[in-house]
This record gives sequence, structure tokens and C-alpha cells, in this order.
Amino acid sequence: MTKLVDDRPGWPMFGGEAGADAGRAARNRVPRETHGDWRPKKGRRDPVDLLESQAALRLPDLLPIRYGRMLSSPLAFYRGAALVMANDLAGSPATGLTVQACGDAHLSNFGLFGTPERAIVFDINDFDETLPGPWEWDLKRLTASFAIAGRYVGFDVKQRNEIVTACARSYRLAMRQFAAMKAIDVWYARLDSTVMQQWRSQVTNSQVKKVQRIVAKARSRDSTRALSKLATSEGGNHRFLSQPPLLVPLSELFGADDRSRVLAWSEELLGEYAESLRPEMRHLLGNYRVVDMARKVVGVGSVGTRGFIYLLQGRDAADTLILQAKEATASVLEEFAGASRFPRHGERVVVGQRSMQAASDMLLGWIRTTGLDGVERDFYLRQLWDWKGSADVEGALPSGMQVYGEMCGWTLARAHARTGDAVAISAYLGSGDVFDRAMSRFAESYADQNEMDHQSLAEAVREGRIEARTGL
Repeated sequence: MTKLVDDRPGWPMFGGEAGADAGRAARNRVPRETHGDWRPKKGRRDPVDLLESQAALRLPDLLPIRYGRMLSSPLAFYRGAALVMANDLAGSPATGLTVQACGDAHLSNFGLFGTPERAIVFDINDFDETLPGPWEWDLKRLTASFAIAGRYVGFDVKQRNEIVTACARSYRLAMRQFAAMKAIDVWYARLDSTVMQQWRSQVTNSQVKKVQRIVAKARSRDSTRALSKLATSEGGNHRFLSQPPLLVPLSELFGADDRSRVLAWSEELLGEYAESLRPEMRHLLGNYRVVDMARKVVGVGSVGTRGFIYLLQGRDAADTLILQAKEATASVLEEFAGASRFPRHGERVVVGQRSMQAASDMLLGWIRTTGLDGVERDFYLRQLWDWKGSADVEGALPSGMQVYGEMCGWTLARAHARTGDAVAISAYLGSGDVFDRAMSRFAESYADQNEMDHQSLAEAVREGRIEARTGL
């Protein structure tokens, strides 16, 4: 397979006239309007086969939950079908301009979260599939998600086109802005409450209040809130609740007799994870000990991969911290864009996240560990519910979704400008709306394809080819 990107350490940065020349030259090789063309390639792989190819490394008892969640709507299917789209995008036009790609940049993978300084910012919040790759792949996945979400909530084609075009335009204009900035200023840029005010005049008062409620909810989502939702207290000792199959505590996973052994293994695991943190964060983590753990099912696309939460206690029962460990496997982009240069997939995720986000969780780290089953696996760890909030697609108005699309476009451009050649990408995009309109055409065409793929999954369930468990 031809490798599309350079996976060596460092990034090719042209800048200046060299970057502008590279961007304009790319227009000749890949005319901007060609990005709007979508047709499934001859011999396109069956989408259900692709989904099943991921099952080999996942927990079989959780796979029906994954398929059940994807079955609920074309939008839910899209969220879990990053591999399907990566396979499709591998045959699409690409300029050869490389960035650190998110790999799964759909609209639900953006949202609010708290910085270490306790400010609220808007950013990308999922990096399981991150890898160096073509910038177009991320933007196409993002814009298509707005067309699919627009259909889900009942917007007409004109409204959907306006939303998608606004998202692509925001990316293009932001990239021009970042191309004119000093590199260090691009890394300082972030979409915080001050910048969000730029979009406030475009939405209604009720929408502003809705956002304010989302922000307030995000501020309440911390370890204390997580503890109240996920754990109980017995004689002053905290223990995770039993809510199978979505939350299964240690005693049910391994048996009551193995509790001490598993906790000792967890302490050892977190000790190794601490080595991936900055020295001051290792000191912070040293104030805590593991008192319980559980398996927790989250998301759509990641269901079936191993995910655990750890309950840590400090000086007393009031001083608690909950960490989430998510299994990191190969990015869905690797088959098409080349293998990661990092030998550990947890490190791939963490470095990609730190490269793309304006500010990352101060306890974000990684580990490769041998589990109690004797199998070596990669994980990345972070705080659970650290001031996180996401947009509610249901009940959205066209104007509100358009503003959200503009915020996502700006944010994705900022992430790409940090690791790619903003001057070259901006020169390629140009000052007109040729590329914006191409994205609108692509998004609608791919939304059609996504609906057919969703039906393929439904057919596979009806035929008994795969099992789906709904309502979870």
C-alpha cells in the first residue's frame, strides 16, 4: 500500500512564499471542485465486513451493544463507522499536505472541557484515531457529520447546505488567519468564552441560555459528581456501583477473592502510567491510592475495546479522584496513511491530543501493560468527567447548528495549523468559496452513502449475521 504521508518525527513546514507556492501548485494537481465528487469506488469493501474486522480485538460480550447503538440512527451509525469512512477517503482526492489528523472529527467529538487553569474552552475531545494524514480527511468527516445530523433533526437540503458551507468557510477563513500568525501565536490560540462571544449575535436568546446551561453542566462534571453517580459509600469506603453491562465493578469482573491481587496490580499499573506524566504530576498522583476499579462502557465507536475506571483516594474519603483508562489500538487511518511512528498506541493518542488541543488534561498519560490474562495492551489515561460538556443535536435550530459548525471549523483549522503548513493549506483553499461549495456537495452525497451503510447493518442484524442489543 502506498504511504500517503511522512511519518518521520517533526513536520514539513514551508511557510512564506514556499508554502504559498506549494498550495497553489496543489490546485493544479487536485482542483478544489473535485473534492465535491463522491462515488463509491469499484469493489468497495462491505461496511459490515469492515466493522466486523474490528471485532477480533474487542470484548465479544460488548459487541452487540456497539451494533445496537449504531443501529439506532444513521447519525449513530456514522459515529461508529470511522473505519468505513477512512476506507472511502483513501480513494478520494488529496493534496499531499499533511497535518496531525484527528481521524474521527465528527461533530459529536467536539465540545467543552476545563483547562488546568479552570477555564472553559471549546475543542476537539476524542483522539483515539489520531495520526498524521491528509487534512482533507478530517474536514470531510466533519462536514458530512453536519449533513447527516441535519437530516436526523429534519432540516431541509437548503438548510443543511448552508450549515455545511458555513463550517467549511469557517475552516478556510481561520486557516488564512493562522497562516498570517507567528507559529507560537497559533499554539496560544484557543476558543474560550471571549472568542465565543463573536458568534453570540447570530443566535437567539433561548439558544444562548441553552449554551449557558451546557457550560454550567460541564462545570459540575468533575470527580465529585462522578463519584455521586457511579459509586456508593459503605462504612466510609467508596465502591463502584454494579450496573452491568455498562458498569461492572472489580468484584464481579474478577471475583471477590481476587480483590487484593487486582488492586495491587492496579497500583503497579498506575505507577508505570505516572512515568508518562510531568514530574509535578507524578508528585500529585503520589498522594492517592487505588481503592476500587470497574469496567465502564462509553461512546459508540469504542464500545468493545477495554475501558476501566479507577477510584483513587487521598488523605481521607472526601479526597477522591477518578481516572479513566481506555484501550488504544491501531488508528483506523493506519491501513491507508501508514503506521504510527510511536511503538505504543497510547503514546500515539496522547501526543496527538497534546499536538491538536489548545490545553489538555494535566493527568493525560499512557501505558503499555500486561493484563491479568497475560496479554500486553496499550492504554491512555485521563481524568473522568473533567468539566466536559457536549452539544445536544436533538432540538437544534438551523441557526444554532450553523454557529456550532463554524466553531468546529475554526477549531479544526487551529488544530491543523499547529502541525501542518497553514500557509500552503490556505493558499490551496484560496479566497473564494469554490472549496466550501465542494464540501457541501460531498457532505450530501456521503450522507446518502451513510444511510445505505446503516441499512446494510440493519439487514445484517435481521439476517442474524450479527447480534445487536438495543436500549443500552
